[in-house]
Formats: sequence, structure tokens, C-alpha cells
Amino acid sequence: MRLPALRRPSPSMAVSVMALVVASTGTSYATGLIGSADIRNDSITTMDVKDGTLKGRDVKDDVIGSNKIRNGSLKTTDFKAGQIPTGPQGPAGVGRWALVDATGAIVAQSGGFSVTAGYPAAPAAANGNVYINAGEDLTDNGIIAVVALQNTVDQNGDMVMNGRAPGADANPEFSGEIAAAMCQPGVVNCAPPGTANTNHLVVSPRNSDGSFTTDGARKRFYVVVTGDSSDRG
Repeated sequence: MRLPALRRPSPSMAVSVMALVVASTGTSYATGLIGSADIRNDSITTMDVKDGTLKGRDVKDDVIGSNKIRNGSLKTTDFKAGQIPTGPQGPAGVGRWALVDATGAIVAQSGGFSVTAGYPAAPAAANGNVYINAGEDLTDNGIIAVVALQNTVDQNGDMVMNGRAPGADANPEFSGEIAAAMCQPGVVNCAPPGTANTNHLVVSPRNSDGSFTTDGARKRFYVVVTGDSSDRG
């Protein structure tokens, strides 16, 4: 008895049978069938990877910085705390400032300053100086003061207020000396009541020859507290 000849299955039939086998056996069988050699290099893209499945070991050191990872695609949230080294701390900010006029009153400021005593008004112990409460402990701060010119006031009655009068010390509207320091008992003693503490600073404007300024010829000035002001309440 002659058996009927068997025809070789067509390629499309073979593919269909393979698909049916894979579908019926689950993804574990498909994983076993597909290897690295079956995937064309550089063909897998981000849409082919399930979100949240890649781990740190999948990002090798030898591809960091290469064209394997798009520049700027990794963020700080992709790293554990402490994995990214921190840079050096930046310099402290400039701090705060105040402008004090010729009467010893603050006429402009960045904030936090108040005058406790100024010039010979009250109390008399001010003695030509201005005592300012900075509103913070100044132990870790720097203090800078500078005379501010005032070319609308004729301080010596010579009718020259543009700073161009000839001769030494002929322009008191522009010239003068100034010193400033933190009040610190035993180092810089501050006499007015309530100023003998490191929250206060003293500014002493003088004439160019070092003498005290007098009413009508006072120096206005800027004072700047530099450095960290994080301890200001």
C-alpha cells in the first residue's frame, strides 16, 4: 500500500507554528529562544524598556560619559543620597548695610539695624560716636564703615561743595576719617547703656586731623556687616 507523499511545510506555515508554540508556552520559553545574538546592536530604545526595571548595575562605568547614554538624561533622583559628591561651600554673602546721616539717624538700610545712641544728643556718653544695634551677634561677622560724601552741605562755609577747593583738608564734605568695631567689653568698651554687648557696633566719624566732628559738620556714613547673618533672630 503506497502512502501519500508528505509535502514540506511552507515558510509561512513554519512561522505560524512557531508563534503558536511560543504563545502557548509563555514568555519563559520565548526568553530562552531570544538571546543577545538575536538583537541587532543599537536597536533597543527607551520605549522597549519597562519603566522602573533597570538597576544601577545596568549602567556600567564604561558607558558613563560615552555615546551610550544621552547627555543630560540622568538626574540627581537617579542616584542614592551621598553618591554625588558635593562641591565646596561658596563664599558668604555681602551681608547687610545701613546709611546713617549727619544727625546720627538711619535714613536707609537693608534691614535689622537700629541706633541706640548717636553723637552728643542722648545719652551724652555717645561722645561724637554712633552706636548701632545690628540685631545679631557680630562675633562671626566683619564690619566696614566709610564716609559718604554730601556735596549739598557747605560744611566749612567756603561756598565750595564740589570737592575741588585747593589745600589739605579744604573739602570736609568729601574728606574725613572713620573707624568702626564690634562692642566687646575688654576689647572695645562701649559706654552708652545697653551697648556693652556683641550685638552692637560703634562707628566713630572724625575730621581729617582726627578731631571730633561737631554739630553742623558731622559726617554721614555707610556701615556694612559682612558675612553670615543666619543667627539674626
